[in-house]
Amino acid sequence: MAEKLKVTLVKSPIGAVPKQRATVEALGLRKLNKTVELPDNDAVRGMIWHVKHLVKVEEIES
Repeated sequence: MAEKLKVTLVKSPIGAVPKQRATVEALGLRKLNKTVELPDNDAVRGMIWHVKHLVKVEEIES
């Protein structure tokens, strides 16, 4: 597994299920095309899996 993940919001969560909107916000994504770096662990991977149609993910190796 990578050390960190770079997650970018590429699709608006406006029409998404409220639970998915909350997940996007919990990932730290507030605006479209904004990127956050998150630790690569099972909890973050699970959150990303639930909103995979809204985000783009890149692995960062150190």
